[in-house]
Amino acid sequence: MVIMPYRHLTASILLCAVLWVIAEDEISLKTHVFSKPLDLRATHATEKSIQLAWTKPNGSTSSNNSSTDSLVGYTIHYQSDNFSRQQEVLTNQDEVQYILHNLYACTDYIIWVTGISSTKEEGEPSDKIKYRTNPIGPSAPKILNISCHQHQSLFIQWQKPALYNCSIESYTVLYRDENSFDFEKIKLDATNDKTETILINNLTDNTMYEIKIRASPKDTILGEESAPRKVLISNGCEKFVKPISPGNETITILAAIVCAFFAVMLAVCAFVIWRNWLHAAYYYLEDPVGQMTCISEPDWESRVDPNTTIPVNMFAAHVAELHADGDIGFSREYESIQSAANQDEYSIEYSQQMENKIKNRYLNILAYDHSRVRLFHVMGQCRGEDYINANYIDGFQRANAYIGTQGPLPITFDAFWRMIWEQGVAIIVMITNLVERGRRKCDMYWPKEGTEVYGLIQVKLMKEDVLAMYTIRTLLITHLKVKKKKHSSNERIVYQYHYTNWPDHGTPDHPLPILNFVNKSSAANPPDAGPIVVHCSAGVGRTGTYIVLDAMLKQIYHKNKVNVFGYLQHIRTQRNFLVQTEEQYIFIHDALLEAIVCSDNGLSPDCINQLIANPNPSNESWGKLETHFKMVTSFEPKDYNLLSARKSSNLPKNRSEEYLPVESFRVHLTPKPGVDGSDYINASWLLGYKKLCEFIVTQHPLESTILDFWQMVWDHNAQTVVLLSSVDEDVSPDLGIFWPRANEGTLDGENFKVKCIEEGTVSRDLTVQSLQDDYELTVRIIESPSPTSDLPALLQLLDIVNQWHLEYQNGPIIVVDKYGGTAAVTFCCLATLSKQLEHEKRADVCMYAKLYHNRRPGVWKSAKDYLLLYQALEVLSISKGIKFSASVTVPGSTLHPNGYTNGVLSATPQTATT
Repeated sequence: MVIMPYRHLTASILLCAVLWVIAEDEISLKTHVFSKPLDLRATHATEKSIQLAWTKPNGSTSSNNSSTDSLVGYTIHYQSDNFSRQQEVLTNQDEVQYILHNLYACTDYIIWVTGISSTKEEGEPSDKIKYRTNPIGPSAPKILNISCHQHQSLFIQWQKPALYNCSIESYTVLYRDENSFDFEKIKLDATNDKTETILINNLTDNTMYEIKIRASPKDTILGEESAPRKVLISNGCEKFVKPISPGNETITILAAIVCAFFAVMLAVCAFVIWRNWLHAAYYYLEDPVGQMTCISEPDWESRVDPNTTIPVNMFAAHVAELHADGDIGFSREYESIQSAANQDEYSIEYSQQMENKIKNRYLNILAYDHSRVRLFHVMGQCRGEDYINANYIDGFQRANAYIGTQGPLPITFDAFWRMIWEQGVAIIVMITNLVERGRRKCDMYWPKEGTEVYGLIQVKLMKEDVLAMYTIRTLLITHLKVKKKKHSSNERIVYQYHYTNWPDHGTPDHPLPILNFVNKSSAANPPDAGPIVVHCSAGVGRTGTYIVLDAMLKQIYHKNKVNVFGYLQHIRTQRNFLVQTEEQYIFIHDALLEAIVCSDNGLSPDCINQLIANPNPSNESWGKLETHFKMVTSFEPKDYNLLSARKSSNLPKNRSEEYLPVESFRVHLTPKPGVDGSDYINASWLLGYKKLCEFIVTQHPLESTILDFWQMVWDHNAQTVVLLSSVDEDVSPDLGIFWPRANEGTLDGENFKVKCIEEGTVSRDLTVQSLQDDYELTVRIIESPSPTSDLPALLQLLDIVNQWHLEYQNGPIIVVDKYGGTAAVTFCCLATLSKQLEHEKRADVCMYAKLYHNRRPGVWKSAKDYLLLYQALEVLSISKGIKFSASVTVPGSTLHPNGYTNGVLSATPQTATT
């Protein structure tokens, strides 16, 4: 044993003491700067969200922070068995409420909260809570057997739902006789078995009963009801099902064995026959692409009148000539196309066969025999079962580039999905809503959620992205009779591009959104995929318009010329009535002209980068910006566009005649009987990224229009008001407060009263209460803490508004500045572009800026206002960890080979540096 000398021992003890002091100092430095948030609790939950509430920490626990002044927000930590995440909330209110979104249904979450300082230091964690999201109602049970069990009794057997995310606690059996309107209900606890049974007694003889069943994970959540089944209860009905008596068991077993033997022999024979004679007819489905579609270049250009081809540089003059004298030129061209189509006599024999007539949505929209899509023969089907109301249509440089078809009917769902599989389709373009003007235009041929089976094809909805103008659905289709092989699969991804804002027989209000839609949907089709399937309701009007636009944009790009007249004449020989109205024919020309003008006046990536770095009129790129800006703001409203705004009764309601709402996009109030102009307020609807009516832009209310403002809030269920105008008398003496102060009574209208509940430094909460019933609307006014010319302050305000204006709020965001002008529209445009940037890593600056100007003319006063959008996007991209690419397509720079790329600034995700 080695004994340490005394002096060495003393030194070691001193060294340990020093290290302990240092460690204590380090530990003290790591002491949390805030104490824990108090009283964390979950107050409400839905299937995908949990509402939380907590109280501000009592104070600082660090010697460096004597108060909670540096508390700027909180970090919410939440975890389940599958993941752990966190989310920041920037607020320092004493009482905080927040809703966690995008959670999984029927899932337990452990949640805790920590405070964060301005230097991003975290405080002590709160107590943890555990809370479960609500379950989603299960799918419908499948009824397996309904039979008359014995006298006045009914036996029911059903199968557990295929889709459910929580354990099923109970079933409800609903039954009624045919003379009753109301269902009787029997509730029973669920078991762990795959099938359930029940015996219902004391029923009435000689009565038809209807039965439905639904499952529930708990009492408050109801699942889907099964398809109704009917059965007749009659005296002696149980005799039709004879039980097996003990004496006959041996005979019954022998008979069953003999039947099974013969069944196996028949199956073997059938397989041999199929193998030798029908094999080829069945396995066409393994690899059908290319068997029916030819990708050679069509020769339509050589067969049309060369005088109808217009060079791109002369197209503007050509369109102006056709528009002259009340569009007389368009009328003549369209009548000529109609006359030529009427002279052609193409056979439509298959469409008019008796068994096929019910497969046509409209009696007069039929498929030409020579160009119709023929479904491949499947074993067991008649040869005549190859019909679907669909035709091949040539593209610009590809024969059979499209399939034009009607909106599927329930009877044709199976045939439609067979066609999608057989033709190797990757893109479906749908240009109709299911119901328009109260009439059924198309039936829902895809699953609303989960999976549906259509004949031999199983379709699963994987994803649904709902945007303002259109929806993109990602569908996984599986052929149930095709086996996976080394070089082939029985599964494919199909994308459905569903344009939701195109009126039947009409045209969109502006070409830019539809050009953007045509470009995106067409460019998404892989080169080796089959035709793009395009349908509206009848499959001729809007379908033809889309096809002509896409083909002509390609012709402009490849050959710098366009021939709408000749191309439409050609494709009308392939499907009748394509481009169904003269209005649609005019729209095609106006849209193509819009694409050409935007392309000619575009900004290059280098030009944008130079302008962002040096936003000065002395910059050599400034002239290009001015030209581009004139194109964006080229729309000048006519008198009829401002009819209501310039009524004598409404002129006193406008702060300025420079900012007036265009008639087709103005916000309407509930009119007062006998009061002229009572439905008018100086306010305009603006679309957002995901909603058509996401914003209302309006002026600061005059004293005489304060009640009109709150009537607008009430009528349109608005819960968020963004105030960009100052109510400080020293700054804006002519802009007054238009809400009641806290504890100062209410502001009373005819149908409601407005009351202030709480006032903060940058926000205040109010309620709008009905005078007729108990309905109450909560409204928050959020003020800009700094002038809106301050870009960082504007982006900070955007974050605050986004945190408050949650997705579940159905009403619009009302944005107010002095005149309802530049500041308000800039805020709306940045809110929209930031969402697009986040979801798509791209931003359609030109499109949104132009659409907003057309809805509220004059809001962009100079090119500097427009350039501010690009400068803000650069800041946003850095904050989101995205860096713009300098070599991508930008506003109006070119016409894309797959269509029109309208003014997009693209970005690639990567770590941003400042």
